[in-house]
Amino acid sequence: MEAPAAPHGPGESGEAQDSPRVSLQITVTSPDQMLELGRRLAKLVRAGDLVMLNGELGAGKTTLTRGLGEGLGVRGAVTSPTFVIARVHPSLVQGPPLVHVDAYRLGGGLDEMEDLDLDVSLPGSVIVVEWGEGKVEELTDDRLNVVIHRAVGDTTDEVRHVTVTGLGERWASVELGALSA
Repeated sequence: MEAPAAPHGPGESGEAQDSPRVSLQITVTSPDQMLELGRRLAKLVRAGDLVMLNGELGAGKTTLTRGLGEGLGVRGAVTSPTFVIARVHPSLVQGPPLVHVDAYRLGGGLDEMEDLDLDVSLPGSVIVVEWGEGKVEELTDDRLNVVIHRAVGDTTDEVRHVTVTGLGERWASVELGALSA
């Protein structure tokens, strides 16, 4: 992984001062590095955290989540939950379970996702929502947004540009630079 861009401080992206924001950019050049990024992320998350993943199809959202699951020591293979919408992976090491959601097929906001009971699961779990933008932000002011950019079209380019942005008080003091170590 390449060295990250400098983190941004609170309020630097038009965000209100009462909503702290920290951001980090990382370049990933292989699926193995995306897995490792997920493992590193596992060292930063805790029960009650919401992680929103966005990016083109094939960008590496599920690969990142697989690494996160490995790092958290959860049971079961972390695969795309596209057709089941959500999977719960209990911890094998007395940590928080991983709730992995794919909101791609869901059109509306939180109301459409209400049947998933994410608001009930959030305090005791790490919840990862692929394609969550515009759908789950109402769950909490404190969340981690991960956007994965890749070349589109007919390409075999493995390079991904990952932007990790922590929003809210929970992430204001977290050292995101640990993700690029």
